[in-house]
Amino acid sequence: MRSSCAEVFGLSPAQVDELMIDIWDWYCGELDEELVSYVRGLRPRLKTGIVSNSADGARREETRRYAFPDLVDDIVYSHDVGLAKPDAALYALACERLGVRASEAALVDDVPANVAGAARLGLQAVLHESTTATIRAMNALIQMQ
Repeated sequence: MRSSCAEVFGLSPAQVDELMIDIWDWYCGELDEELVSYVRGLRPRLKTGIVSNSADGARREETRRYAFPDLVDDIVYSHDVGLAKPDAALYALACERLGVRASEAALVDDVPANVAGAARLGLQAVLHESTTATIRAMNALIQMQ
């Protein structure tokens, strides 16, 4: 990708480095510290995971920036497994890797189609519209179990 950017856009190596930093900053966004703290508090009582529609390099960048592997029990990166949300096979794989049935799992996502895809498989699915609402919805689901 680096050499393609240099060639297509006529960039110097230093400019490519700056572009890649900007791309990863955009891709990774800002961490929702309140939501991360909430997820951290779920373990070890509950199994947790991340299912990410991702690009090559996402694991490296997210680990470097946010230490996600320390936050959850498993991470399924779409580019690693050749599946992407909202494909039910991706959610089924995530459940299998966590050792839970779909009916025992919940998904939080900010894309309605991804939430609908997870719900079709039988997961409890929460559309993330705000941190407060998501935490409230997850607490309600956890208390039902």
